[in-house]
Amino acid sequence: MDVIEAKKTVRSEVERLTPKLLEISHSLHANPELGFEEHHAHEVLTAAIEDEGLSVERGAYDLSTAFDARVGTDGPTIAVCCEYDALPGIGHACGHNVIAAAGLGAGLAAASVAEALGGRVAILGTPAEEGGGGKEFMIRRGAFDDVDAAMMVHPADHDIEKMQVIAVHTVDVTYEGQASHAAAAPHMGRNALDAAVLGYNAVAALRQHIRPNERIHGIFTEAGEKPNIVPSRAAAQWYVRSGNIDSLQRLKERFTACLEAGASAACCEMHSVWKDPPYYNMIDNTPLLNLYVNNSAANGRVVSPQDQKRIVVGSTDMGNVSHAVPSIHPMIKVAPRGTAIHTPDFETHARSEAADQAVIDGALNMAMTIVDCWGDPDALPAIRGSFSTSE
Repeated sequence: MDVIEAKKTVRSEVERLTPKLLEISHSLHANPELGFEEHHAHEVLTAAIEDEGLSVERGAYDLSTAFDARVGTDGPTIAVCCEYDALPGIGHACGHNVIAAAGLGAGLAAASVAEALGGRVAILGTPAEEGGGGKEFMIRRGAFDDVDAAMMVHPADHDIEKMQVIAVHTVDVTYEGQASHAAAAPHMGRNALDAAVLGYNAVAALRQHIRPNERIHGIFTEAGEKPNIVPSRAAAQWYVRSGNIDSLQRLKERFTACLEAGASAACCEMHSVWKDPPYYNMIDNTPLLNLYVNNSAANGRVVSPQDQKRIVVGSTDMGNVSHAVPSIHPMIKVAPRGTAIHTPDFETHARSEAADQAVIDGALNMAMTIVDCWGDPDALPAIRGSFSTSE
């Protein structure tokens, strides 16, 4: 089987699978689940794989909602990553239902030609992208050890080659002070909320003097019990983001100094716990991305280069994957231009006709890209040659 014939076959497979893929996308959208709790999604996706006569490992890599299905006996292994966790309060406002359905479709379609082309495909269910770092735990436990390249598509308001994926680390901060009656004996108290607020304001001042691709944002999660009690405890959660993992470390040090200054000024103690794992910046593999872009154009969906005036900035554990194996993370249109992800509007569009078309096109584009990886003798050498863990 040559590449042209294989692409005809995967197109037919995606067409055959379309009703099932859209049903899955809609089902996930209607049943949003938080990270590491995606039991409905795990069941729906793994059942669909088994319905196609394929074996799948459920609860893979010691993660109850991860899965791993592999097809092919020999040759290069190309992984398709499925994400399916949702956001608190606004459900699939990041469109992970589209990611999961498109990834499933791509993997199943590629599986139909894997033996003929001498390749292997891995359909990986990767839980808890929204802060849990499921992919990093899977990396550590060997999921990508024999993978030659990995891919996924992410919904957006336009089709672009890539988003600006920057590194991020989450930290939980607590402050300990001394409770006292706020009117009768305020001098006996040490206000933990003051410590948190002073630290917050110090970070606000720091923001003026950080790089354009750096972000710091946080919320208070505890702020006292009653106004007439000097708060003895306060807490906050922060995200600290930077262009790459090395610059992130330097920014974390400056950020921590701001919080410590607030605690010192309020005569309180501060404790911080950086949550494992951090998310790395994304390094999109150019030869692999070019294959995807060309296939998408051939299928009638033109993917634009990153627009410097409208850069989409975010963080994802797919960045961690890109430091382990050559990877891509293109964006696929599901919503009108200007619709931001992580909003109620985007959640609505993730169940629209445009989102359904993105499931079909995303599955087809990735399946054809996998075919190129197996069938084009120049593809994988170029992909491997371009792989780097620094950017």
